[in-house]
Amino acid sequence: MRFTPRRRRRWTAALGATALALTAGGALAAPAGAATTASSAVDFATHCVPPPIAGIPPIDGTTTAQITVDNAAPRVGDTVTVTYTVTKPAASNPVDLALPENIMTPSGKVTLGGAQTGSVTVTGEKKNPPVPGKGAFPPFSMTGTFTVTAPGAIALSPGDYNIHTSYIMELDTPCTVSSPPAPVSETVTATALPGANERALQLDNASGAPGARVTVTGTKFTPLAEVTVGGRAGAAETADKMTVTTDSQGGFAARLTVADLATTGIVAYEGAAWDAEKGAGPVAYQVIDDTPAPPGSQRISATVKAGTLSMTQAGDAVQLSAVDFGTGGAATGALRTVTVKDFRGGPAGWSLTGKVTDFSGPGGASVGAGKLSWTPACATKAGSPSTCAAGSAGPVGSTGATLASTPNGTVTGGEFTVDAGLSLDVPAYTAPGSYAGVLTLTLS
Repeated sequence: MRFTPRRRRRWTAALGATALALTAGGALAAPAGAATTASSAVDFATHCVPPPIAGIPPIDGTTTAQITVDNAAPRVGDTVTVTYTVTKPAASNPVDLALPENIMTPSGKVTLGGAQTGSVTVTGEKKNPPVPGKGAFPPFSMTGTFTVTAPGAIALSPGDYNIHTSYIMELDTPCTVSSPPAPVSETVTATALPGANERALQLDNASGAPGARVTVTGTKFTPLAEVTVGGRAGAAETADKMTVTTDSQGGFAARLTVADLATTGIVAYEGAAWDAEKGAGPVAYQVIDDTPAPPGSQRISATVKAGTLSMTQAGDAVQLSAVDFGTGGAATGALRTVTVKDFRGGPAGWSLTGKVTDFSGPGGASVGAGKLSWTPACATKAGSPSTCAAGSAGPVGSTGATLASTPNGTVTGGEFTVDAGLSLDVPAYTAPGSYAGVLTLTLS
């Protein structure tokens, strides 16, 4: 089997398992899952308003942009990371003065349509090459997240965006889609998950100065429940916090004051502490520090970027030992080592599960999926915030079993290696020949 890593919150690998014969046979492998759909760049008319100090009229031009996601096939309740890349902004430097590097901070919205409607708040890094006077603004990217709340095809289109510059003075160049919505750039197809957490958040702004208020809208929380709305910096809470009570439909609208410079996202949750099963977010939010630096000083900042949850495996086929016709017994072997890397930097743990098909043999003969058992083992790399726990030994079957997991916590993440001993209980008079099944591993 071939396994190709992809940036997705949910990973699936098909593991070809075993040859079973009266005498040793060759292992059979199965191909990996289907590839994700590709996004496309789109052009759309844009109306940009230069800062009043520039003294020039609005700019009506064309923006070229592309939307990409880390998971094109999520389940309801999954969090999808969205990247909005503007490859050709409609606006340009409105003044004759050249702009130095790393003074531009973009923010914007991605519009959702189809099975789920609304918008996703996205923000970008304060990063840019030098821009000459009256020169074109360079390309930039912005990221954000949303929680899938409905099954079906969800269309993602570029939305309004703003270019904030911090040089000599704080200036904004807002650009709006002239005829919304813009063309669809990416589509994700969500599947239903009964009982999934469908709570969701939206912000009316993606950034603001310290002390600015942002409207946080929540949906599908428990009706008439007390909800904490607050800021987060990675896995830690910041000083920005308030409580609201949901309405009879489980919705709320809160005006949160964001003053803590460490805040990089907004969450909302029911109960006394963060619980991924009873909360939503984080939704990206950037505090733009506009405090003038003292004379003769320089402000130095750094950003720690969140990564992804991923897995790789040390091979794609397993050969179990042979057993004898008339005797049967255990055909044994070992799962190819799976390496899990959790670099998300949030509070959520992960679970690695597996399920297997029946083992097909010659002439329509088979060995049932319930005959395969495993004995899981899991090791945690030193320094990892989370500790990996191995699943229980026992049958795998077609309905599946847990191979390994880590719990939710205040700070989670790390690197882990997962192994398992495999044993296929072959009935005594199983027809001679090679038998093969497919073990599918899912990381979520």
